[in-house]
Amino acid sequence: MKESVIEEKTGKRLQQMTMTALMTAVICILAPLSIPIGPVPISFTALAIYLSLYLLGWKLGTVSCLIYILLGAVGLPVFSGFSGGIGKLLGPTGGYIIGFLPMAVLAGAVMERYHNRFIQFSAMTAGMALCYVFGTIWFCIVMKTTVAAALSACVFPFIPGDMIKIMIALTGGPILKKRLQQAGILEK
Repeated sequence: MKESVIEEKTGKRLQQMTMTALMTAVICILAPLSIPIGPVPISFTALAIYLSLYLLGWKLGTVSCLIYILLGAVGLPVFSGFSGGIGKLLGPTGGYIIGFLPMAVLAGAVMERYHNRFIQFSAMTAGMALCYVFGTIWFCIVMKTTVAAALSACVFPFIPGDMIKIMIALTGGPILKKRLQQAGILEK
């Protein structure tokens, strides 16, 4: 009896670790794909993080985000434009990368608790705004610029695209989760 309980817990933990690693890999694959439009490129990082939050929940989704950042910090080319290294985190866009962590915690915690699409949309939007705050403050410090200039260069041009990413995650996340649960890959 005890052995089957231990095996079940071990199997569940192994599945969680595997899915966390898989979603980290998805973030690492999608994040470098970017469209350079100025000092901050358009990337698919937020979309990948939101999908990981749908599939893994806020705790493991945030862990996958943290692992992604750590992999980039040690030099793997997983940040936008296939860049990596601590210099990228200390550079003008580093605050946006770090901002993905509080974004994941805020959005993920709300998304996991409330299954209402409007509330989830609001949570993802608030999470993105929190990421913008971290990034904009850091951009202003590094570039020695005003908040207005930073917002014009680093936030306002990205809002429409980020809203599209949120809508894709909001639509695709639950479908993907349901399909993976039906396939026995994710727990129900």
